[in-house]
Amino acid sequence: MTKILRKFRSFASDNNSGVHPEVMSAMEAANGDHVVAYGDDPVTDQAEQKFQSVFGADTEVYFVFNGTAANVLSLMSCCPSYGAIVASSTAHLAHDECGAPEKHLGSKVIQVPHRDGKIAVDDLEAVMVGFGDAHRVQPKVLSLTQATEMGSVYQPGEIQSLVKVAKKYGLLVHMDGARISNAAVSLGLNLRQATKDLGIDILSLGGTKNGLMGAEAVVFFNSQLSRNFQFLRKQSMQLASKMRFLSAQFLAFFENDLWKRNATHANQMAKKLGQMIVDIPGAQLARPVEVNSCFVRMSSSAIEKLQKEFFFYVWEPQYNEIRLMTSFDTTDSDLVKLTEAIRKSL
Repeated sequence: MTKILRKFRSFASDNNSGVHPEVMSAMEAANGDHVVAYGDDPVTDQAEQKFQSVFGADTEVYFVFNGTAANVLSLMSCCPSYGAIVASSTAHLAHDECGAPEKHLGSKVIQVPHRDGKIAVDDLEAVMVGFGDAHRVQPKVLSLTQATEMGSVYQPGEIQSLVKVAKKYGLLVHMDGARISNAAVSLGLNLRQATKDLGIDILSLGGTKNGLMGAEAVVFFNSQLSRNFQFLRKQSMQLASKMRFLSAQFLAFFENDLWKRNATHANQMAKKLGQMIVDIPGAQLARPVEVNSCFVRMSSSAIEKLQKEFFFYVWEPQYNEIRLMTSFDTTDSDLVKLTEAIRKSL
């Protein structure tokens, strides 16, 4: 087979990593024969049962292709067009979904000023206005990103306090869990403890950033909320015909705690990277390393030089701040090469 990929180690996103070998093996094992399409197959049934064993018997799960779909369809299931989604001003659905929530829901996204990526209780209370006013959109869903786009992690008590405010005003709570595995590991919690047990109603559970191949899950902790979701998923072109290959990935995800092993490694690599960077004159960590991301500030000239050797994103241009992401397959050698290049650029 012709080799089509050159050696390339990215620190731009955990989306840039490959697929974990155990996930590949699971898909290969599911490739044995014919099965009924669109999810009426034994592999999908096993995966659904696995989600129920992890999150509780009243859990319903639906698999989709990408995180944008997981977020948008989660919100579509519970937010009418006159409703509004309340989210942090740094939230992915506010900035990086190309307006998908507004287009497909017709709903407004109310952006709450962030504090290191998080929503504070006082700031949430401040936007809980306009209820019953026909001239104003009605807040219907609070969406929390865990871990946040700034690499910070909500503590359990912080989530519970925000959920309490949301419930007081009749809002449901959605969690954008593209990196929920990394956050759960950082908190020392399992996936249920980090989501359902804190009062979350709907979870977009990320798999792609944690070793899967284009597989995400919409998880309902209240089955009443998912009554029409099968139709929304099909209408939104997210019903996979060969569903077994998405489902098989999630079986591998939970087998022998692969989700935890992958996230633990990625987090540890970021922590180690942060420790290596603080010893480099001219480079400064912008905030503590909590998950698999390091935010680093350095001169613009150094950033320009570094970009010639490594792919990463400039996160806050006004502060010359870059984001360096680690993955399940990041190695010590990758860290050494990166930090050597940082030293050289400075």
